[in-house]
This record gives sequence, structure tokens and C-alpha cells, in this order.
Amino acid sequence: MGLTSNKVLALAVVLAVVLFALTIWLWPKLANRSWRAVLGRIGLLLGTQLMLFASVGLAANNSFLFYGSWADLFGQENGMGVVVDHSAGSKDIKVTGKQKPDTPGAGNPAAGGEIQKVVVQGQRSKIASPAYVYLPPEYFQKKYENQKFPAAVVLTGYPGTAENLIKGLRYPKTAWAQVKQKKAQPMILVMMRPTVAPPRDTECVDIPGGPQTETFFAQDLPKAVSQTYRVGTKPQNWGFIGNSTGGYCALKIGIHHPETFGASAGLSAYYKAASDPTTGDLFHGDKAAKNRSNLLWSLDHVAPAKSSFLVTSSKSGEDNLKPTLKFIEKVKSPARVSSITLDSGGHNFNTWRREIPPVLEWISSRLTAN
Repeated sequence: MGLTSNKVLALAVVLAVVLFALTIWLWPKLANRSWRAVLGRIGLLLGTQLMLFASVGLAANNSFLFYGSWADLFGQENGMGVVVDHSAGSKDIKVTGKQKPDTPGAGNPAAGGEIQKVVVQGQRSKIASPAYVYLPPEYFQKKYENQKFPAAVVLTGYPGTAENLIKGLRYPKTAWAQVKQKKAQPMILVMMRPTVAPPRDTECVDIPGGPQTETFFAQDLPKAVSQTYRVGTKPQNWGFIGNSTGGYCALKIGIHHPETFGASAGLSAYYKAASDPTTGDLFHGDKAAKNRSNLLWSLDHVAPAKSSFLVTSSKSGEDNLKPTLKFIEKVKSPARVSSITLDSGGHNFNTWRREIPPVLEWISSRLTAN
């Protein structure tokens, strides 16, 4: 049973209740001072507390998906363990598996769509990274067999997993529903984590002598997807969405690469690259590169393009409201900026789930298939 399985959570809760009942039932019998009684009391107390903590931890993880699997929990990341053959004529994307989205009709791609697990090999960046590609039902329908689709890169935060975007934030299910409600057009979603060189937080920066993360997202990824799936190569064909670190990346790539991405949405984004033990030295003393990573600085110094931006925050619960208002103020024509400001909402999945439907509707209105 997987870490996020409801059966695992139910088992932990049942064991906690059983141990609690045993503690109450057996306590009178273990009230004397013999070493066996003392060990019995200690064992019952520790066992009960352990299962209580496990139940709470599993419930929290099922809600926020901090970890997607037991291997992820124990630091045994194995998602990169795929050999990709790049001999002449091979593609930059290798499909390693397929799964059903949480949509009505799942199992029939033409009705419920399909999620493909892939490995993307960056030709310029030399980065190989796993991703999930959601293909809408229309992609498999004969009516659309010669039609291209708009696409959006979707990033989770750090140190999240791509599974968060499927199970926790429900992007495929929401995108499916938006199309059925005629609020959005069918789109291909390329779902990833921003950390393409785990466990390092690369902040979507081309690090001197290190991972060329910006090059991967801005050049390699769109090229590989367009060569593999029916997606165009113009800016109006491509969007970028992310939350937290992923939101920073989406806005950063959108500002500096308007030739590739026509619309970018940052949910609870921050506006300059983090610098902490998880990032290490990102710039190696290069002040120009550090300034460039500051989005507010970039808006003042980079010529605006015909790009669209969407930023989100809340009046209570988020600490990015002031810089978000500054970002809005600094966006200049011909660029456009929109915003979502909740009255209350913290930096968590519940907040982002409230924002994702209008974000998908917004980005759909900014993109075209051809």
C-alpha cells in the first residue's frame, strides 16, 4: 500500500484506537512496580503516541502531499533512474508509463484523457527530468486528430513532487471540468517539479558550472514537447503556471522569454531568487545575474513584450501581498497583468485549489492552438 493510500491512513487510525483502548483496559493490571509492569506501561504509551503521530502525519500528507511515496519520504528518490537512448532519430521525450486521470470516463482516453509519465532530455541544458503530461480527451478524438493544442507547463513548489499537481492540486481533473463547462479550451499540461537537479533548489537559474535550469525550462522543454505532441512553437501556444517556487519560476521565465511563453501565472509567488542552504551559491558573484533573478528589478530594466501575467495573493494569510502589488504596478504596456486577491488564504493547497479554476480559465483565454 502506498504512502498516500487511504487504506494506510485507516490502518494507522485503527491501530491508534486499539492501542488506546488496550492502554485503558490493561492499565490497572500494570499498576505495580515490577519491571514487567513498567515496561508494559512504557510500551503501551509509546505505541499509542506513535500511532497517533503517524495518523496525524499521514492525514496531513494526504491533504498537502509533502511526500508522494515511501521512497520519497525516506529520501530514496528513484524517478531519475531511466536510461534514455539518444541515438540518431530518437526523441527528447521517452514515455515510461501511462495512468488514468481522476476524471469521468477515465480508462478511455477519448472520454477522460490520459496522463503519460515521461522523461525529458534537454539537448542544450543536458538535464534529464521526469514529468507528467496530461492529454485531454479531445487529443484522442478523431474530430481533432489533425489539430494542435495549446500547452502549459505547470510547476509545483519546492520541495514538492509532480504527483502533488495531480493528486493534491487536481490540475487534470480541473482542466477536464473547465472544458466540459465551456470555460476553457482543451490544453496539454506538462506537470513537473521546479527541482530538476534534486535535492538542490535551483530556482530556475542557469548556475555557473551547475544545472542550467532556466535553459531547460525556457528552451529544451517546449522544444521537446512540441516535437513529441501536437503543440505549436509560437508564444501564443505556450503558458506557464506555478505555485510558490514554481510561481516564481513561471513569472521569471515569462519575463525573460516572451519569445517562448505568451502567458505566465504565479500562485503565491515570490519575486526574487531564494538564497539558503537548499539553493547554495546560485550566482557565484555575478551581480548582473543576481539582479536579473529579481523580478521587480527585471520589470524596470527589461523591455516589455506582448506577454500576459497573472499573480495571486491574499489580504490575510500570505506574506507576498506588498511585492505582488509592486509587481502589478511595474508591468508596462504592451504587457498585460491580472490578479487574484483572496480575502483570506494561506500558503497551502487549499488556497491554490480555490485559485486554479480561474487561473486555467484565464490562461486558456490567452493561448491559441495555432
